[in-house]
Amino acid sequence: MVRVASHRLEKNAKFVNSLNVFPVPDGDTGTNMSLTIQSGFKAVNESESDHVGTLGKALAKGVLMGARGNSGVITSQIFRGFSKSIEKKDSLTAMDLAKAFDDGVKTAYKAVMKPVEGTILTVARFGAEAGMKKVKTTNDLVEVMKAVVKGSKAGLEKTPSLLPVLKEVGVVDSGGQGLVFIYEGFLEGLSGEKASDEEYIPDERDMTEMVNATHHQSVQGQFNTDEIKNGFCTEMMVELGKDATTDEKFDNDTLRNYLDKIGDSLIVVSDDEVVKVHVHTNYPYKVWEAGRKYGALTKIKIDNMRLQHETIVDEDEPVTPETNAQPIDYAVIAVSSGEGLTKLFESLGVTSVISGGQTMNPSTNDIVDAINKSNAKRALVLPNNGNIIMAAKQAVDLVDIPVAIVGSKTISQGMTAMLSFNPEAELEENEENMEDSLDTVKSGQITQAIRDTEIDGLKITKGHYMGIVDGKILVDDEDIIDGTEKMLDQMIDEDSEVITILVGQDGDKKDAQKVADYLDDKYSDLETEIHQGDQPVYPYLVSVE
Repeated sequence: MVRVASHRLEKNAKFVNSLNVFPVPDGDTGTNMSLTIQSGFKAVNESESDHVGTLGKALAKGVLMGARGNSGVITSQIFRGFSKSIEKKDSLTAMDLAKAFDDGVKTAYKAVMKPVEGTILTVARFGAEAGMKKVKTTNDLVEVMKAVVKGSKAGLEKTPSLLPVLKEVGVVDSGGQGLVFIYEGFLEGLSGEKASDEEYIPDERDMTEMVNATHHQSVQGQFNTDEIKNGFCTEMMVELGKDATTDEKFDNDTLRNYLDKIGDSLIVVSDDEVVKVHVHTNYPYKVWEAGRKYGALTKIKIDNMRLQHETIVDEDEPVTPETNAQPIDYAVIAVSSGEGLTKLFESLGVTSVISGGQTMNPSTNDIVDAINKSNAKRALVLPNNGNIIMAAKQAVDLVDIPVAIVGSKTISQGMTAMLSFNPEAELEENEENMEDSLDTVKSGQITQAIRDTEIDGLKITKGHYMGIVDGKILVDDEDIIDGTEKMLDQMIDEDSEVITILVGQDGDKKDAQKVADYLDDKYSDLETEIHQGDQPVYPYLVSVE
């Protein structure tokens, strides 16, 4: 059930992403939920137990650690309650299954401080209520699961009438749609009836499973470290056609044949948009160079297998920079995407940057790892995105040191908060001062609309540039410079002093300077700064303080 649900949601993640209320090119609910449930499947798949309660516990731990974005976190809470309900069960009856869904809903509602109807919570509740009603008339597990699916779909159809913004834009709730796909996968896995006869194409989940299987097949203790031929386990994901270093058309066999010459344990999986690679090699940089020929590297990973093998054989703690380094008093961890933003955060005193943000929300586990690797006595986390705050708060209970989450919802807020950080102050004092500073900055974003729509009475045209101020779309303009200037005009007031423009991957410093010149002419008493941020999706991020 979990395997099919993971597969079904991943296949439909793009559709879920498209339901984003704002017509911005960073709709990521489907991606977040897919990665969340994939993490749960991986944990279940790695369990050797056939005890339902044990498998449920593995599922709950997996989705908790893999939770990304608000919908992913709520999904993890649903399965936390689900798992708790079945923890002592060897097998499930129809009543057990129905009650598990019901307990999952109750847990999720309790986890959200102010539950909002018309969201994934509503969809989960409708599904659970339908399951509890059905089990009164049947002991058939499949029939109960069908009822849960039907109920969740009914809840999904009601989301626009419960949440006005959904009705205005003409979409159902994206998180709720993701949950429906999960439940449909459960039904398909339980009944054995496939939903479609679509051609099987290996996806990222399947690749992960194949990689794990390849690694498990090698019995580490049977050979010496010196016998490892290719020492670096190297993975990458390439977004085809984006910022490619050559005009060469991607061909799966060509890349596979080249990588086969410089490594082994090779897996190359591709579709029309991305290619994913796993290979053991002594030349990771050659792997990345080969990928860059065809597009942008959106995900890379490298592990030193010789070091790993020595650790496994000796059963000792690995020698890493983290374990050898002197403990530090404070770790300040920020989430951002873009080399320029990383440098800016580090210049402000951030000790570690988690790569992610608008286009890829880090998981709870990513945040836990960053905290654990910091070798610090206490830590502050700046999520810098409203969709990451819940995952960050989940991480607090999973680490051994005191951690405070500063509720920064934008990059601008995160940078402003760092100006209030005092390394000599107590954790609670820093948290309070940094939180208080968030209201002193207005955050603006410029990006292109991906569809025609109307929000809050503003008509938005596909391809035009939108000016978004603190989560509200205020400007639609076909010219990026004019749009940025109009947005700033609405952000500046009599208390404004400093304006900062962060230039993204698709931005231009010359255009940013034109905006700065406009501001200098119209608001001569304000100070304007321009920095290279290199952030994706948003050509310009703007702050007014």
